[in-house]
Parts: sequence; structure tokens; C-alpha cells
Amino acid sequence: MKNAYLERLKNGIITENPTFVLMLGMCPTMAVTRSAYNGLGMGLTSAAVLIMSNLIISALRKVIPDKVRIPSYIVVVATLVTIIQFLLKAYLPYLDEQLGIYIPLIVVNCIILGRAEAYAAKNPIGLSTFDGIGMGLGFAIGLTAIGAVRELLGNGTIFDFKIMPSFYEPIKIFVLAPGAFFVLALLTVFQKKLGNKRVIKGKNSATTGGCACCENADVCAVNKSDNKS
Repeated sequence: MKNAYLERLKNGIITENPTFVLMLGMCPTMAVTRSAYNGLGMGLTSAAVLIMSNLIISALRKVIPDKVRIPSYIVVVATLVTIIQFLLKAYLPYLDEQLGIYIPLIVVNCIILGRAEAYAAKNPIGLSTFDGIGMGLGFAIGLTAIGAVRELLGNGTIFDFKIMPSFYEPIKIFVLAPGAFFVLALLTVFQKKLGNKRVIKGKNSATTGGCACCENADVCAVNKSDNKS
């Protein structure tokens, strides 16, 4: 059972990362990641809504009628988003101003509604909560990474701390709309390469035991006998 919870975390952060693998939530990803601060804020805000919506919808999965499940999910998510928005306005007004209309749009974020329909509505509370944590962290990591790269190349800073030397000339296109597409493409390629390396390494380790561990062990045995003859 413990492995099932860890698998939910790994699935959201690595295997099915919403940003770099599933390519979900592209609207806020492109729009608000002008800086690492904005990316982290949007990612954590969405993660909080995702975790709580998964928990509530899983708890009510046997109560919600099947015919009105989607409107019910929207009501739950909209309530959570409203609470989060009020909290941001009260305690983080600068972040609320930077994210703007994209906070209310969390209500129709395909990641949140997708996980509610595909997982939370069919699984127990514990697993659904960890699924929300994994997907939320994966989304937050993706947005923060994109925001950090755009801010570094476009302003020479990360979280408003000066990183680049004084002679560095910021590439302003990276804090504009086209820069979001460039950085998303670069980080997606990087993530795919890391994933492919893990797959190749796993296959190599599986075949180190000789033909007994090989998927084509029977074919190898036949070829060896033919060579000997």
C-alpha cells in the first residue's frame, strides 16, 4: 500500500508530469511564467485546489449522482478557487495582481477536472489525495522551471536575485509570449532525454544476466546451437 502512495507521487511529478508529458494547463503555463515567482505562485495555487478537490470529490464519490457529476465537480472546484483567491487578496496582493484572471480560470483547468473525473471519482481518499499532491507538485515544478529560465534569460535574475554578470545583455524575447514557447520546448526535450536515458539504463540492467534475462532468449539459444553445428 505504501508503494501505491509513492507511485501516485512519482506519476504526477515524473511519469505523467502535467506540463512536460501530458501538456495540460498550457494557458496559465504560457501566460504567467514571466518569472519564477509567478510560476511558483500559480503552481502552488493550482496544487492547493487540486489536492483539496481530489480529497472532497473522492469522499463524495458514492454520493454524487452520475448524471450531474461534472457540474458537481465544477461547484466543488469553484468554491475552493474562490477561497484561495480571497486568501491571496488578503495576504499576497502582489501575487494576486500578477496572476490576475488566471486564478478564477483554475475552475476550468483541465488538470483539475481531468484528475477529478479520471481518478478521484473512482479511488479512495488516501490515494486520491496523493494523486493530487503528485500532480500539483508536478505542475508547480513545471511552471517554476519555465518561469526561472525565462526570468534568467530575459532579466538575468531568478526570484529577483541577480544571477548573470553585469555585462550580460538580457534577451527580452524570453519575457514576452514567444519566449514561453521556446522555453517550454527546450525543457520538454530535456525531460524526454532524461526519461529515455532511464528507460535505456533499465533495459541494459535487465539484460546483464545473459540470455536468461533476455526477451529473445529462445531465439538466442537457437542461433547459438546453429553456430556450434
